[in-house]
Amino acid sequence: MTLTLAVGLTTSPALAAPPRPSPPTAPASTSPAADGSGLRTGGGLDRYYHQRLSWGTCMQSPGDTAGQDLDRAGVQCADVTVPLDYAAPRGRTITVAISRLKATDTRHRIGSILLNNGGPGGPAVDSPPAIRKAMKEVGPRYDIVGFDPRFVGRSTPMDCDWPVSFTWFSAGAGRAGFDRQVALSKSLAAKCRATNASVLPHVTTRNTARDMDVIRGALGERKISYLGYSYGTYLGTVYTQMFPGRYDRMVLDGALSPDDYGPRLMKNAVRENDEALSAWATWAAARHTTYGLGRSRTAVLATIDHVMAKAARGPLTLGTAPDVFRIDDTHIPTLLFMGVADDTDGSRAFLAEQVKTLHKATENERTTLPPDFAEMLRFALTGADSSFGSAQTAIICGDVRAPRDPEVYWRDIQRTRAAHPLFGPLTENIGPCAFWNTPREAPTRITHGAQALIVAATGDPRTTYRSSTALHAQLPGSRLITLKNANRHALYGEYGNACVDDKVNRYLATGKLPRKDETCVK
Repeated sequence: MTLTLAVGLTTSPALAAPPRPSPPTAPASTSPAADGSGLRTGGGLDRYYHQRLSWGTCMQSPGDTAGQDLDRAGVQCADVTVPLDYAAPRGRTITVAISRLKATDTRHRIGSILLNNGGPGGPAVDSPPAIRKAMKEVGPRYDIVGFDPRFVGRSTPMDCDWPVSFTWFSAGAGRAGFDRQVALSKSLAAKCRATNASVLPHVTTRNTARDMDVIRGALGERKISYLGYSYGTYLGTVYTQMFPGRYDRMVLDGALSPDDYGPRLMKNAVRENDEALSAWATWAAARHTTYGLGRSRTAVLATIDHVMAKAARGPLTLGTAPDVFRIDDTHIPTLLFMGVADDTDGSRAFLAEQVKTLHKATENERTTLPPDFAEMLRFALTGADSSFGSAQTAIICGDVRAPRDPEVYWRDIQRTRAAHPLFGPLTENIGPCAFWNTPREAPTRITHGAQALIVAATGDPRTTYRSSTALHAQLPGSRLITLKNANRHALYGEYGNACVDDKVNRYLATGKLPRKDETCVK
């Protein structure tokens, strides 16, 4: 979940170095009392909107290599103070970490553009240099601003101290695997309540949108532009509904309709994941001499079925000390799911190496794991990045209520198992949200139009093309750029399609949406 299930995430950094002071920014002219949050704040938000930001180094410790890279790229960092609870703005505060790569073409400066990489729970403080490169000639005309949403990355942290780093696992081949997942989900929810009960009600998308508007005000901008990927498209849509009139250019890449957002996030994407896996299997079959997985698509998929059957009878052991992992039939669909969101040769080769390793493990052959695969397994199966999973889950569970009865999930798993035996038990499976407290606010619904540029691939296995077109229909003022024949999630500046990149950059440069929807080809 860029709604992608990310791996190789940066771990929580050490304490920040004291930032250097800077001149105060001009206050935003938009009154915070007129926000679209739906909360009665009593006008207590002025001090947040008009706060002085202290810009300085992005390094938080001598070993902070990410911070060093940002400093070298000319990025500065600051912390924005926001209320934990917007209904009680004079109460407890938290900080949201932001970064800024300032415009160099000040004569033609357009404004600030805010970035979100999805997740939920994905950081973006380190993203401005890459986005500046993707924006090409228009990049120097923007202040490019990354931010780590509340309780993510360099912002005020939250960690439920989980034994796993995320919760997207399969029910496996039978009831025993599902029952283990019920027990795990219940224990994870209980751990979050035990460790973070005071903040959980406030870890929501609507509060992140409120934080975005405070960032806008603290930057001194009347309006702010926005680039969001995956879940970030939902966040961007929520912002347009809560704060109409406060955004300028809005790009939603890998877009998600609000109707598809919730704890069962992948429920409607099972067909697309099957199709993406089949496309990968065709690719792997053409390279049988390299990977040995089968000489046809059917044979490669049969290899996966064999791996699943062996793992259902008992966990497979992967790797050699110190990187040894036990993998069962609840884990393998997750690994495949993570591998099919990108149809480039490099990503497909990475997945082929994983399946090759799994296949060897069915014959009790153990090999040293490639470092990237070991890192992925460490992320998925240990608490090495517990803070990521904690924040991601808290956001989703805090946004939309999930069914409480485990039998609802089991019935759905059994209903989809025949048509989708691999991914059905994953996309329909239970998670911690089934045991979470009820969200404080209702989910955001689209009640008025918003102008935005939506970017979508026809074969996106995360935020499906159907979901992107549904959002487009809900926002009549939007335009849709379609990339045909790609099984890829997140396109602009990432996939290398010049047609998509040029159309997005034209919009960012001119502020004018295309006159009609447009199409690119892989």
